[in-house]
Amino acid sequence: MTVLTGYLGAGKTTLLNRILSEDHGRRYAVIVNEFGEIGIDADLLVSSDEELFEMNNGCICCTVRGDLIRTLHGLLNRRGDFDAIIIETTGLADPGPVVQTFFADPFLQARTTLDSVTTLVDAKHVLLRLADSREAVEQIAYADQIVLNKTELVGADELRTIELVLRAINPLAPVHRAQRADVALDKVLGRGGFDISRLEPGDLVPQCEVPGHVHDDHCRDGHRHDSGIQSISLTAARPMDGERISNWLNALVASRGADILRAKGIIDVDSDDRRLVFQSVHMLLEGEYQRCWRPGEKRCTRLVFIGRHLDRAALQAGLDACAADMLERVGA
Repeated sequence: MTVLTGYLGAGKTTLLNRILSEDHGRRYAVIVNEFGEIGIDADLLVSSDEELFEMNNGCICCTVRGDLIRTLHGLLNRRGDFDAIIIETTGLADPGPVVQTFFADPFLQARTTLDSVTTLVDAKHVLLRLADSREAVEQIAYADQIVLNKTELVGADELRTIELVLRAINPLAPVHRAQRADVALDKVLGRGGFDISRLEPGDLVPQCEVPGHVHDDHCRDGHRHDSGIQSISLTAARPMDGERISNWLNALVASRGADILRAKGIIDVDSDDRRLVFQSVHMLLEGEYQRCWRPGEKRCTRLVFIGRHLDRAALQAGLDACAADMLERVGA
């Protein structure tokens, strides 16, 4: 499952038309809120009924009829001849509830894997939208990758400024420049953004490769947008006590989950050769031990939080309090 989001006019329609018409070798089911918004050319339609349209490259498109969970259940029960599903949110939607759907519904957990949140951004108008729309900011904050569309409409200096603003909101999502949503589909589909087994330390390093931008410690955390959304990166060299860090993360999500839009982390647990990996979306938290630390790999804990009104000092203090006691390590 891929969630495709972006503010009104960002170019979701153009990208969806490409997915539904290109000969890419995969069959996608695309769920949209109103079929008419896509503007599919009539000669692309193979057959149609009240809710489902089949394209000549094997993809299908259906409309949301009421509740998203009911629509997904119906699609999965009705058709099995597709490889993946893309959900396009409306331009004014907060993608958070859509993402949470996949973690909260047992049927969807068993039948699907949430791949990523891909956000399209209109380069010409994004700075205005970020100033007046909370939804526009949250769509960027949730993203695993960002398609910066309509880049031909702005100058080089403004484009660099826009990319810095996007990375200030979400330092983890790569930004793909595009014109008419011409980004390669393999850049935004099949990315495994919610697969914690694929999380590596490099994935938690802020993306600051803007030409001419000097990367320094200021880029790593504490970014704040006028909306109150900011990103914070925490590190700890000392190994963590497994029980303490688990209790702290659960308590943090329970108390501040409404303000924490996304979080990811790799944790070095004392007396365990495996990495403890976690991610959260609002009030939902998942974590598990993954692969062993590799020989020569630097063991440390790195966490990244993206949310509203986050207190970096308090978060760092909470993390530091989870460190394993040195006496325990000597005894081990």
